[in-house]
Amino acid sequence: MAIVVKLDDLLHAKRMTLTDLSDRIGITLANLSILKTGKAKAMRFSTLEAICTELGCQPGDLLAFEPD
Repeated sequence: MAIVVKLDDLLHAKRMTLTDLSDRIGITLANLSILKTGKAKAMRFSTLEAICTELGCQPGDLLAFEPD
């Protein structure tokens, strides 16, 4: 897929684990893991908003378009 999720980079920069983020935003660890590994086919705007709010980032910091 040409859309790349850079959640790992953002978590590392904030010194936060996926479990920490899950607890803080109320999204299951399983769903965040699917997103982090690039296996998600879609993301709700509410999820995007929650992640950006907690990590203090913009959607463009989390997602990148890398064509094949």
